[in-house]
Amino acid sequence: MAQEMRVQKFLSKAGVCSRRKAEEHMLAGHIKINGKVCKELGTQIDPARDTVEFQGSLVRLPESYVYLLLNKPTNYITSLNDPEGRPVVVDLLPESMPRIWPVGRLDWDSEGLLLMTNDGKLTNLLTHPSHEVPKTYAVKVRGLLNESSPELEMLRKGVEIGPDEVTAPAQVRLIRDNGRNTWLEIVISEGKNRQIRRMLEAIERPVMKLRRISIGPLTIDGIASGTFRSLTQAEVLDLYGEVEAVMPERARLSKRAQKREREAIDRGALPDHRAKKRRNRSK
Repeated sequence: MAQEMRVQKFLSKAGVCSRRKAEEHMLAGHIKINGKVCKELGTQIDPARDTVEFQGSLVRLPESYVYLLLNKPTNYITSLNDPEGRPVVVDLLPESMPRIWPVGRLDWDSEGLLLMTNDGKLTNLLTHPSHEVPKTYAVKVRGLLNESSPELEMLRKGVEIGPDEVTAPAQVRLIRDNGRNTWLEIVISEGKNRQIRRMLEAIERPVMKLRRISIGPLTIDGIASGTFRSLTQAEVLDLYGEVEAVMPERARLSKRAQKREREAIDRGALPDHRAKKRRNRSK
C-alpha cells in the first residue's frame, strides 16, 4: 500500500526546509508536483509515484541516512555551494558520499565540530529553537580576564547583541591565559547568527580564535582538522534523545551494518559509547 504524506512533510524529510517554510514556498509557487505548480497546502503525495520539484530541482527522499561529524577548518563555507567559488565543507568529503548537508553553521573564520546528515527530521529538530541543544566553544579573546571579571558576569546573565536582541544566560569558564590573551569555554543553547562573536564584541573582547568542541553529547575528540567520522547508532539515538524524539526505523542499522560498526569500535575507529557511559557513571 502506498504511503502518502503531505508535501510539507515530504520536503522536511528530504531536508529541503521545515514544514512551516515549505508552506511559504508552496504559496509562493516554488513547488511543482508532477510538473504542475502546487499551492494547495493539504496536497498529499506518494513519494514512490509522484515527482516533486523545488525551485526547478527534483527532490527525493534519501534511500538511507548518513550521519557524520566533521572537524571544519577555517576558510571553508558551511554550505553545499558558494556563488563566489570559495571552498565549502562538502569539498572535504569523498565524491562518492551521498548528498548530505550541514546542520547549523560555523563562520568562514571559525573551526570545529559540524554535524552533517541527510536526515531531514533530525536536522529540523536540532535547529529548532525550542529544543535548546547545548553547544560548547573554546574561544580565544583579546586581553586578560579572570573568573570574576565583570565582562564574564555579563555573558552569564545575557548581553544585548543587537536592537531588542538579548542572549540567554551562557555558561562561561576560564580555561587559561598566555599573559596577554585569554581562552574561555562558552556553552550556549541558542543559534543566533554569529552569536559567540557578537556576544564578545558586546563586552569589548573581540574573538581571536573560535572553535566548536561539542554539540549536545557529541565531541570533537579524535577528529583531526579537515577530517570526519561516522556517528555510531548509539550516538544518533542520543541525538534524538536530546530533542525528545523517536529515532525513525530508517536510521537504524541493518544487522550486517551493526556488525561492521561493532568491529570498528573494537579496533578503535569509532568511540565506544557503552564504555563512555560507564566512565561517566563512575565519576
